[in-house]
Amino acid sequence: MLTRRLGIDLGTCNSLVFIPKKGVVLQEPSVVAVSINDNKILAVGSEAKAMTGRTPDNIQVYRPLREGVIADYRVTQAMLRYFIDRVSGPLRFLKPEVIVAVPAGITSTERRAVIEATMSAGAKAAFVAKEPILAAIGAGIPINSCSGHMMIDIGGGTAEVAIISLGGIVTSASVRVAGDKLDAAIADYIKKKYNLAIGEQTAEEIKIKIGIALPEKDQKYLEIRGRDLLLGLPKTIKISSNEVCEAISDRLQEIIQAIKLVLKDTPPELSADIMDKGMVISGGGALLRGIDELIAKITGVPCFIAEDALLCVAKGTGAVLENLDVYKKSLMAKK
Repeated sequence: MLTRRLGIDLGTCNSLVFIPKKGVVLQEPSVVAVSINDNKILAVGSEAKAMTGRTPDNIQVYRPLREGVIADYRVTQAMLRYFIDRVSGPLRFLKPEVIVAVPAGITSTERRAVIEATMSAGAKAAFVAKEPILAAIGAGIPINSCSGHMMIDIGGGTAEVAIISLGGIVTSASVRVAGDKLDAAIADYIKKKYNLAIGEQTAEEIKIKIGIALPEKDQKYLEIRGRDLLLGLPKTIKISSNEVCEAISDRLQEIIQAIKLVLKDTPPELSADIMDKGMVISGGGALLRGIDELIAKITGVPCFIAEDALLCVAKGTGAVLENLDVYKKSLMAKK
């Protein structure tokens, strides 16, 4: 019997869809534009993101997920339906089995909301699996071995830290500090230092282009535009990578605090494994320059960035989908 299966990494910033044997077939921002007058969805993904901060009164741009969980149920459901339909093509009549990646620290109510939204979006069956385990599978870590592995997944809404051994999570911590909070910290810093208001997209662009976790001698500079808070007029300033480093340092410390907490609760045998193998970072946050050096410097444990860090969770859903019957019992909650 023909059964279609999809894996969805439903992220706060970006969502990815994985189809077995095809790989990641869709990668779109988790953004939806809605017409307020007739409550109609106008755009999803990149098209909706391009509208951020540029819409008239009758159009609102939503990010339906906040800190890794559903903040707006109806809009999330519409977004999921759009993703499922878009990758289904001519096989749209066949309802797929869907695995959705969720943060390790998710509550049972939040988990139920994800399953229900996926079912209403057109899934035949919906499962949820924890992001750190999926990220570890996607990074090529043998999670079923009896040695310990440490995974740090820094996304848009949450940073997940977990020690994995024998296919399960031994100890974990989930902090709702990640890419979004780093963007907000950059915007706040520029507002305080330069009296300049910048939008979410500009803050994200600064982080991607010149963001760094440790100060550097050869600084990079970026010219940015915003609104002068004193005069109310447009203004251009130049910002350096070390200023960005200063802006986000407190937020990065919060993530490192969660890493220290997990290391402190790790059984001694697994601690020895982690000292040997080091920790692996995945997710969009892994792309911040120097984050591996900063974590290694503060914790004293070697730290590596996973290959294709942004795609690890989506690739993990793919591996689980290919062996769904094996994983059903150990990893997932089914509706």
